[in-house]
Amino acid sequence: MEPLRDDDPRTIGVYTLVCRLGAGGMGQVYLGESPAGQLVAVKVIKPSVLDEDSRARFLLEVDSLKTVYGPFIASFVAADAHAERPWLAVEYVPGADLLAHVAEHGVLPLVESASLGALLAEGLGTVHEAGLLHRDLKPQNILLAPTGPKVIDFGLAVLAERRSTLTATGVVVGSVLCMPPEQARGEHELDRPVDVYALGAVLLYATTGHYPYAGASWQAVALKIEDPALALVELVVS
Repeated sequence: MEPLRDDDPRTIGVYTLVCRLGAGGMGQVYLGESPAGQLVAVKVIKPSVLDEDSRARFLLEVDSLKTVYGPFIASFVAADAHAERPWLAVEYVPGADLLAHVAEHGVLPLVESASLGALLAEGLGTVHEAGLLHRDLKPQNILLAPTGPKVIDFGLAVLAERRSTLTATGVVVGSVLCMPPEQARGEHELDRPVDVYALGAVLLYATTGHYPYAGASWQAVALKIEDPALALVELVVS
């Protein structure tokens, strides 16, 4: 957590902003408090991410989110897709994300990884049953709460997927590392196997500390995902 900066808003919707929780390619995340004292995580979307089409798609995605419930999903609370800077509020989940946990404590034991995988699969099943895909599952989007893991940011997947083939390096690398071949190729007709592949990549990271493929740039990683033979050649040469 970080204190609010001078240029940060003090309120979003009905929520009073308390501090910064973090930042991502899609925007800034704040801890907000409702008039009744409910704590929420409020993500304010960057204007540079939006155009008329993506704003409309975000609105549809937000409507769908209202149908998603489950113990391993950060619950939808409120949103305003029509605001000058659209925002999305979900339940506040105390706890580090999987990326930070592995960096600080090391990889998970196999038994813990197996349990994590089962719980995350159940959470993704909840998303899929609502007719949604996550499309951007990665260690940063898994919070390790005291009551179990929570999947976050699937409400912004439509924007993340749109950005995944563009040039925002920090966003793209984070997404590509767990991205399946069909998504790396830029295909738009995606289905549930996208999330299944990403879950496997997440669990590989949880148990080993590395992803399926590595490279000097996100383009190099994407090429290996599209054609695993490239990675094999590199391994043999090295």
